[in-house]
Amino acid sequence: MAAYLVLDLTIVDLDQFLVYAEKIPELITRHKGKYIVRGVEPTIIEGDWTPQRVVILEFETKQNAQNFLGDPDSHELFKIRHESTVSKLILLEGT
Repeated sequence: MAAYLVLDLTIVDLDQFLVYAEKIPELITRHKGKYIVRGVEPTIIEGDWTPQRVVILEFETKQNAQNFLGDPDSHELFKIRHESTVSKLILLEGT
């Protein structure tokens, strides 16, 4: 079953974030993931959730997503993302 990472982010340091954005695609691919939605500005339909940018990644399996999240190379880039954005991340399984 496929798994999805959904990232809600607000960029606070664009220069630093661009370092992350340049390098993270290779790690996503390494773990059999791909972009479904890449940093778009959402249209709010209902509720009080107000993300500024959304990224959705699809992985072949939940284990692939967890391997991506646990990869030491990812951790270095996640540190950059944490310093350059305010972000929220969730993991979902589904079709």
